[in-house]
Amino acid sequence: MKRLFLTLAIFTTILAIAPPARGENPDHVKRLLETGACQGCNLIGADLQETHLIGADLRDANLSYANFNDANLEGADLTGANLSGADFTNAFLTNAVLDYARMNHVNFTAARMYDTHVFGASMEDLTLTDAELFNTNISVGGSYDDFELWEE
Repeated sequence: MKRLFLTLAIFTTILAIAPPARGENPDHVKRLLETGACQGCNLIGADLQETHLIGADLRDANLSYANFNDANLEGADLTGANLSGADFTNAFLTNAVLDYARMNHVNFTAARMYDTHVFGASMEDLTLTDAELFNTNISVGGSYDDFELWEE
């Protein structure tokens, strides 16, 4: 019985310290970095920190749990993208398009979002600590209906 308990304790410890599983398609990451376009790509958990993705086409891409720390996404099109759980700490998203994106549990700590277009996106449990939001349809509080006022 002690042996079983010890085995379970070791297995649990290994699982607890193991890095999260990454599911990105390496060919899709390569395509994005080489061409700046990867519409509909699988980039789940991709490490894209400090990348320059200016004007990137990431429409309908699965970017859940991706790491965009210190990335430059100026003018990027993320329409319909799944960003759930992604980390945009200190990212630059000026003039980006996030229409209809799934942005639940996204970390935007210290991100800079000026004139970023966000319409029809799901936004539950965003982290906006020290984020700079200017002329962007993301606010603290309010209801979804409040965002309709920003529609162009």
